[in-house]
Amino acid sequence: MERLVDSLFALMTLEEKLGQLTQLSGQSTEAGPRVRAEDQARIRAGQVGSFLGIYGAAYTRRLQRIAVDESRLKIPLLFAYDVIHGFRTIFPVPLAEASSWDPAAVERSARVAAVEATAHGLHWTFAPMVDIARDPRWGRIVEGAGEDPYLGAVMAAARVRGFQGTDLAAANTMLATAKHFAAYGGAEGGRDYNTVDLSPQTLHQTYLRPFQAAAAAGVGAVMPAFNEVNGVPMHANADLINGVLRGRWGWDGVVVSDWNGIQELIPHGVAASRPEAGALGLHAGVDVDMVSAIYLQDLPAVVRGGRVLQREVDEAVRRVLRAKYRLGLFQDPYGYSDVARERAATLTVDHQAAAREVGRKSIVLLKNQGNLLPLAKSLKTIAVIGALAVDAGSALGSWSADGRKEEAVSLLDGIRHAMPSAEVLYAKGADVEGSDTSGFAEAVRVARRAEAVILVLGERRGMSGEASNRASIDLPGMQEELAKRVQSSGKPVVVALMNGRPLAIPWLDEHIPAILETWYLGTPMGSAVADVVFGDYSPGGKLPVTFPRATGQIPLYYSHKNTGRPPSEEGNTSKYLDVPWTPLYSFGHGLSYTTFGYGAPRLSRRSMRATDTLVVQVDVTNTGQRPGEEVVQLYLRDDVGSVTRPVKELRGFRRITLQPGQRAAVTFTLRSEDLAFYDRRMNRVVEPGSFTVFVGGGSADVKEARFEVTTGTQLGDALLR
Repeated sequence: MERLVDSLFALMTLEEKLGQLTQLSGQSTEAGPRVRAEDQARIRAGQVGSFLGIYGAAYTRRLQRIAVDESRLKIPLLFAYDVIHGFRTIFPVPLAEASSWDPAAVERSARVAAVEATAHGLHWTFAPMVDIARDPRWGRIVEGAGEDPYLGAVMAAARVRGFQGTDLAAANTMLATAKHFAAYGGAEGGRDYNTVDLSPQTLHQTYLRPFQAAAAAGVGAVMPAFNEVNGVPMHANADLINGVLRGRWGWDGVVVSDWNGIQELIPHGVAASRPEAGALGLHAGVDVDMVSAIYLQDLPAVVRGGRVLQREVDEAVRRVLRAKYRLGLFQDPYGYSDVARERAATLTVDHQAAAREVGRKSIVLLKNQGNLLPLAKSLKTIAVIGALAVDAGSALGSWSADGRKEEAVSLLDGIRHAMPSAEVLYAKGADVEGSDTSGFAEAVRVARRAEAVILVLGERRGMSGEASNRASIDLPGMQEELAKRVQSSGKPVVVALMNGRPLAIPWLDEHIPAILETWYLGTPMGSAVADVVFGDYSPGGKLPVTFPRATGQIPLYYSHKNTGRPPSEEGNTSKYLDVPWTPLYSFGHGLSYTTFGYGAPRLSRRSMRATDTLVVQVDVTNTGQRPGEEVVQLYLRDDVGSVTRPVKELRGFRRITLQPGQRAAVTFTLRSEDLAFYDRRMNRVVEPGSFTVFVGGGSADVKEARFEVTTGTQLGDALLR
């Protein structure tokens, strides 16, 4: 690899080097995404290194031939796309997949996505998004793993392994990109792209942890965030990109800007011109400029004028060339452009079955009063109500790549396929948004005819995702009023939520007996929901994010600090006058069609040094009448620290399957890394003192035990001097 890179360097002009650092986008046509004629000329001139949004085995082969046969240096192109949760077979959105608490399933999802995407000529995906999100007003919460850095780190590593496989040079693996570095999910007011202002402890302990896990898993690329962090826009943040990512963590991959991110340093107010913006971006360590063409058009004069070091250009180009080599493109530029494989690997039966399985695992049973669910298959008449029940496009969720709504199973179709002998009635009731109530009467009439009602409520897919923020996370439009009318019919009602964020649904929780959080489950959505509704699969998903009672509680997350006046119902404490301070559904919450009993946690020792390990074991028993899956969760609290510590933090989980009456001993091992935190001088330390272990089926449903750490230790160098 280094010999090849060196030989190319000996021949490259400055313009050709900057071309390798330039990524251009395609344009949509009736024939699919295509490259403009002027950009094909840039390929021949060696002035572009990669394209965004271009795919198709035959077409990418044609473009690659221009690069390899008609350009002077014959350097192959990279083709990149946002393959987030599937390419043609669409899996559940990432927030839903995190609800599975099953990293093996999440890895499988990314593996299938890579197999399909690479068959269509793609080498590079801009996923996984690993941003921690504690404000559900923010639309892009749908793309990540929720609020917890431990769960987020596990899911980040799983997705990297799935996309990149064990051999990046294999033609069915692709370069993954951890995004958005960093703290993108901490935007003020839940407004996308907005300012982020965090303490160093919160930045490093919470928001950077999934990125570090992705880096440790070997992620090939990282994308900076649109936001600033503590006054410095991320596309100019040399301290975090070169200092932390490359310096402290020793990561050596490619940093690619977000769409026009270099250009946007100008409205951020840290650059006055395109050349200044380009110089800041390259100096910060951003290797590839997506779509603005600033590196290509404006940096030659800057480099020749000495305002950007030639060394910085060369280091960036080397990283891009190494990525192409690791993908096997110099050995076989056409390995990803195989028309036969494109046909054979797209939307296969196995891929759809895998998506359905992950979809079932991702459903969370929020409430099941009187064991209304599962519904009996002996029902003769079922009513399905709600505009989202027939919205196959929304089932795909945001960033659905080449997914097609005509190939997706709507919730209504899934119910009908599952119950061919029953009469399945449908009424829209109300649009997702707007104030029209003209459909209420028909919805009530249909409900009264049925033995049971499945009421589908939530958000259409365009209400979450990039720049899709909401000031209120209540049910939009007249949907809550529709629920009230349907509930008044007197028939048993099951609510299935379709949404890309937590919703504030206190009325539903108080009045509706059964509530399923189904999120957006992708191509087989309706089938996966029907599997759970009629008991072919017992739900085992758990919430990766807290559900508040009201928008005004935001931000609300389980690993909060106590304050000097912890919340209680009486006195001058940290609470509200108009709603309880507690969440509606806590992090880690999720019910099953069976029940589970937990024994007291057993510790291998009650006293340990900071460098020792501690084994925690708990007995979990299926105490119900059905087989079921449970996510056993372990949390930890440092009872007294030199800086305040959260009330509890996730430090382990296992998803297990138990038959009725079966008991399993689940084991966790705690190490110094699990006990450590950043102190006031930003030393990563384990301090002596008392710790509490919590084990249970959710953050608010736990049993506890205590142990003592007798000696402290410091892990690594201090970040502050």
